[in-house]
Amino acid sequence: MNFLASTFRGQLARTTMASAFTLGLCVSLPGVAAEQAANKASAESSSWGLGIGVLSTQKPYAGIDRDNSGLPLIYFENKYVRVFGPGAEIKLPAIDISSSQRIDFSILGKYDGSGYKADDAPILNGMSKRKSGFWVGAGATWHNDVVDVGAEWLAAAGNSKGNSFSLGLEKAWQLGERVRLTPRLKAKWVDKKYVDYYYGVRDDEVRAGRPAYVGESAVMGELGIRANYRIDSRHSIFTDFGVTALPKEIKNSPLVDRSTENRVMLGYLYRF
Repeated sequence: MNFLASTFRGQLARTTMASAFTLGLCVSLPGVAAEQAANKASAESSSWGLGIGVLSTQKPYAGIDRDNSGLPLIYFENKYVRVFGPGAEIKLPAIDISSSQRIDFSILGKYDGSGYKADDAPILNGMSKRKSGFWVGAGATWHNDVVDVGAEWLAAAGNSKGNSFSLGLEKAWQLGERVRLTPRLKAKWVDKKYVDYYYGVRDDEVRAGRPAYVGESAVMGELGIRANYRIDSRHSIFTDFGVTALPKEIKNSPLVDRSTENRVMLGYLYRF
């Protein structure tokens, strides 16, 4: 993989925040953490770990370079909370439907690594900086024998002032004692405030070849897969790949020249 040979860019604070694309991305980093910790912390104790990751993202803006960054990973989980990277979750009481079905509820907080600076690409010259920001909301996951179904509603705490709602399916497959694969499929709705903030062009930002553009609400689709290899009870490595198909409301922006965006993450976690 050529991106592993790229030079890490930015200061530590910036690269740590970049991991959040997760987020948008999601990739759901709390979901990755759960797999690294054997999917559950016991009700009587806490589980925590430290690690390091490499994140490579390709945003859809015309002429923007692929961003490769290193980031520290901090994981903590007990029966009340789960924290991993830029995401945090407060666990609410679950509903046990049967021995094989359960619905989990949670309050979520995530850092979104979307946004850009004017010098990130020529098409962005003269644009005002679009900042990343924190999102807060709620989530629910229906666990069953067939496929896990998850839903999340999030609202931006600042900057874009947007809202999003996502509905996703994922299924974990255990291959032997050490390998776990988890493919996922997700649809994500974002409102017009989000699209307009990150992909719109304001009247005072109009230039030759960059007309004004007002964003509208849109639905994005994501396909991805996580893979975890458990070296032993304390050491594990993982990778996560996701590609997002962009709708016309984003592709029609004069700032964009791609129909998809993607990201790859590789990481190592030590569980204490």
